[in-house]
Amino acid sequence: MLLLWVSVVATSALAAPVPGAGGLRQGAARAPNVVLVVSDSFDGRLTFYPESQVVKLPFINFMKAHGTSFLNAYTNSPICCPSRAAMWSGLFTHLTESWNNFKGLDPNYTTWMDVMEKHGYRTQKFGKLDYTSGHHSISNRVEAWTRDVAFLLRQEGRPMVNLISKKTKVRVMEGDWKNTDKAVKWLRKEAMNYTQPFVLYLGLNLPHPYPSPSSGENFGSSTFQTSLYWLKKVSYDAIKIPKWSPLSEMHPVDYYSSYTKNCTGKFTEKEIKNIRAFYYAMCAETDAMLGEIILALHQLDLLQKTIVIYTSDHGELAMEHRQFYKMSMYEASAHVPLLIMGPGIKANLQVPNVVSLVDIYPTMLDIAGIPLPQNLSGYSLLPLSSKMFKNEQKVKNLRPSWILSEFHGCNVNASTYMLRTNQWKYITYSDGASVLPQLFDLSSDPDELTNIATKFPEVTSSLDQKLRSIINYPKVSASVHQYNKEQFIKWKQSIGQNYSNVIANLRWHQDWLKEPRKYESAIDQWLKTYSDPKKI
Repeated sequence: MLLLWVSVVATSALAAPVPGAGGLRQGAARAPNVVLVVSDSFDGRLTFYPESQVVKLPFINFMKAHGTSFLNAYTNSPICCPSRAAMWSGLFTHLTESWNNFKGLDPNYTTWMDVMEKHGYRTQKFGKLDYTSGHHSISNRVEAWTRDVAFLLRQEGRPMVNLISKKTKVRVMEGDWKNTDKAVKWLRKEAMNYTQPFVLYLGLNLPHPYPSPSSGENFGSSTFQTSLYWLKKVSYDAIKIPKWSPLSEMHPVDYYSSYTKNCTGKFTEKEIKNIRAFYYAMCAETDAMLGEIILALHQLDLLQKTIVIYTSDHGELAMEHRQFYKMSMYEASAHVPLLIMGPGIKANLQVPNVVSLVDIYPTMLDIAGIPLPQNLSGYSLLPLSSKMFKNEQKVKNLRPSWILSEFHGCNVNASTYMLRTNQWKYITYSDGASVLPQLFDLSSDPDELTNIATKFPEVTSSLDQKLRSIINYPKVSASVHQYNKEQFIKWKQSIGQNYSNVIANLRWHQDWLKEPRKYESAIDQWLKTYSDPKKI
């Protein structure tokens, strides 16, 4: 089906107005429409070689052929709400103070969509947003607040797979398909009749793992679920079994993450390969929903007038580094897909520059020709992808040669900071002294198996100095410590006499209930170090 209309799309797109060249401000030509599709937990490495060989993603491949793909795009925080807060605000996580999945933007925060609407765009949102405060489970919040407590508890069900009994079932994630249908219907019934340009957002849950009720009702989402229809899109023989360090040799933060994610037990190669296969199949289903949007735009003669952007809030470890989920600065967790296609966008271009999700905000405004605020953490992606920018050297000088990612939530027992440059990935923790840093040369060690921080002390020191010039990370870590204790104390006081029962039956209940007094005592000891004893 794609081959029938590829040439039509490519030809008609050439005559469309160039984004960022004036947009609505000049009034000469109508600014392009924009569609942003954001999935959850999609490993960005699947959008380029060699990882792209493991699963068929026809619509992502279509976007690559007819648009610009960014080979080194990263989340600014590898967890849902903080990442999305960065995307919708254009600000780094320490500036939004989105410390965990419960703490995001204020509901009245002015996002890029609000600004575009103010400048004449018709706007619509469907599906997962998750960038404001107050969401996710109580358990998720308490786990994040108590990550510094001296205990180790499993917070997730053991990762597993579930094959849908109906072999030909296409719409496995029914909620996502319903939202995709709503978006397509809106395009057909509303958007095609607008005289003004529109911006459409579609948020998908896939390929995020599903809840695991078999592990206990309060456990999280550790089930990779699909049907045979999608599994057939996966090249099983191409699936790599990731190398694991022995538990005794793991970085201490990695060990904490692996343990709390219930991944320190024994896994057979077949189990690991199945988890990865099912995850890739879930990615194929995600690609199909992206395809529904692209096909609808084409059928409505809107594709040549619309810039389509696809990305994800973070990746998925899928058993790399003995973990699943995200909450890590390793590539599988932090590297996201980022593709742009449409009028004025260069076709079949792969951009090696490091970019991140805070770049979405200025890019959206730049497409519309709206002046950019001066306080943004991100930079427009148009100089790297638009046909109007010819001088490559000048373009490189328009943005820094690094990106920042940080994490302060659950399943990691220290605030984490990552500085990614062209060659290096530097990861440091907490105050920069109490936990060993990590340094990886991604050009020679793409799987991040060898920490060379002590082997190259000058590089480590230089990157740390650069990081400190961007963010005073010891001070930020101290602020998060303070915030966690304050929030925990407020929560504890709010539930009163039910405290012991409630805290024992959160996601860690299977471990907690074995020695409840021990774990309550550990929390009491942690609270004694609080800087304002009068509040305890």
